Amino acid sequence: MAFDTIIRGGTWFDGTGAPPAQRHLGITDGRVVAVSAEPLDETGCREVVDATGRWVLPGMVDIHTHYDIEVLKDPHLLESLRHGVTTILLGSCSLSTVHVGSVDAGDLFGRVEAIPRQHVIASVEEAKTWSSAHEYVAALEALPLGPNLAAFIGHSDMRTATMGLDRATRKQVRPSRHEQARMESMLTEALDAGFVGMSAQQLLFDKLDGDACRSRTLPSTYATWREMRGLRRILRSRERALQAGPDASHPHTIVTQALGSIGLGSIGLGRTKPLKTSLLSAADIKAIPFIIHLMRLLAAGVNRLGADFKWQHLPVPFEVYADGIDLVIFEEFGSGAAALHLKEKVARDELMRDEGYRRRFRKDYDSKYGPRVWHRDFFDAEILACPDAFVVGKSFGKVGLERGGLHPVDAYLDLVLEHGTALRWRTTISNHRPEILKKMAQSPGVQMGFSDAGAHLRNMAFYNFGLRLLRHVRDAEVAGRPFLRMEQAVHRLTGELADWYGLDAGHLRVGDRADLFLLDPTRLDDTLDEYAEAPVAQYDGLSRMVNRNDATVPLVMVGGRVVWRDGEATDVLGRERTGSFLRAGEKAPARPTVAEVTPAR
Repeated sequence: MAFDTIIRGGTWFDGTGAPPAQRHLGITDGRVVAVSAEPLDETGCREVVDATGRWVLPGMVDIHTHYDIEVLKDPHLLESLRHGVTTILLGSCSLSTVHVGSVDAGDLFGRVEAIPRQHVIASVEEAKTWSSAHEYVAALEALPLGPNLAAFIGHSDMRTATMGLDRATRKQVRPSRHEQARMESMLTEALDAGFVGMSAQQLLFDKLDGDACRSRTLPSTYATWREMRGLRRILRSRERALQAGPDASHPHTIVTQALGSIGLGSIGLGRTKPLKTSLLSAADIKAIPFIIHLMRLLAAGVNRLGADFKWQHLPVPFEVYADGIDLVIFEEFGSGAAALHLKEKVARDELMRDEGYRRRFRKDYDSKYGPRVWHRDFFDAEILACPDAFVVGKSFGKVGLERGGLHPVDAYLDLVLEHGTALRWRTTISNHRPEILKKMAQSPGVQMGFSDAGAHLRNMAFYNFGLRLLRHVRDAEVAGRPFLRMEQAVHRLTGELADWYGLDAGHLRVGDRADLFLLDPTRLDDTLDEYAEAPVAQYDGLSRMVNRNDATVPLVMVGGRVVWRDGEATDVLGRERTGSFLRAGEKAPARPTVAEVTPAR
């Protein structure tokens, strides 16, 4: 057999959790056609890749991104692809662009996901040719996709398109019978088009952008249990997934979501199937250190009762950065949300000078009880950059002490007033304890994900979270304290996720599509913890936080085509469509035809 590509002599992981082995892989027409312990005949082979000393892994699956806007103009999605991620899920957190128009999309995505609203509007307005899920998929497949895509349909998207954004964000307004039927029809059509399920949201500090409905919570948060029941019934019957974000301020919503995953047939009350539920998110929150243990117990308990319930989990420290006061964590309490409500700097500055406002902020900051995400400790917040070099490297709490014993809130607000977005700082909110991360990585009730790739561009970068998990596993093995076998870790990042969502991805066996990457295990090093910045061309050159680990991942293939090699994208990327839209429950083509591809605009 003549192969298109041979990958020679690497340590091969197949994505199933089976032990690795040194193998030679033969690839033809975009699929793996040979996995051999003996060298393959290289006669007539167009490309031979020497993988000696490298690991050969299935491309990783990122189950939680917000690339819905970026993909429209930059379908290469290189920031994920270069780290070995070859399958990406869109439509998280109730947000998608299947049905809403450009302005509504701007209001939905802008503030919640920290993507500049004007660019959301422009991108959707220029690209949108679709009015249904089937047409949306066709529009994506007409782009020169780099990685594979799959998608949730967002409940806020459907609710806004059906009721209008104003009615969809009023507590007293319920969808009419006709509107409810229309949303259920939208969901059914999306599942028919191959969507993996629906995303919904109950988290109350996700706020709308724009003017008309500014600072209201996302439309999905206004849905009653009765409204959701019809949508959940469809998901359950089709065995598709519900991705949901519970209201952290009302912990009973977490329990309700978990119990709702149970199939009644499993407890003798009928023939109802389990509802596949992926909940946001299992995090070792500094502010509530015991909660992570309850999360693990909850997942184990409901799954024993017949649920199919998973927590999404970011397997690395959740470190966030901010310019001035622009950070979504401030949305969780009243005084922080009040500042973010104001778009104009002059109005914000006036508010932050007001002593009454400062008293409210100090009160919110000093309130350490009740559910919350941010630890509210300005002593645990490092200043990274500021025109006043004297404060760089210090915490806001320390600056307050040095300024005559100021309250940390006053020290922080004074610096924001003095320097605005030129003040850059960081803190770690969760996942700070390595031993807890090990326990979460072992937990069957956890899915590895929650990267938020494509969102919060100035606040965080977890594009390489999979590589960082592999390093954690490798380091523990070297230290003689293993908590997970390497093949298990690879499975958790690849085949386990693909199988749960019903996607033809995450495996590297004979017959599988050749979506893979090479990894240099000697470069699973401290560079994985570093952040860099790179401009986003479609957002007028906005500098976003990224990861740069090019030596760790020397090669990436999608559909049998090399798209990344030795720190650079190949000329295939952007010229041809290497990725596919992966439909739930269907085998995907290994290589799209060139005739199906049109250049990105």
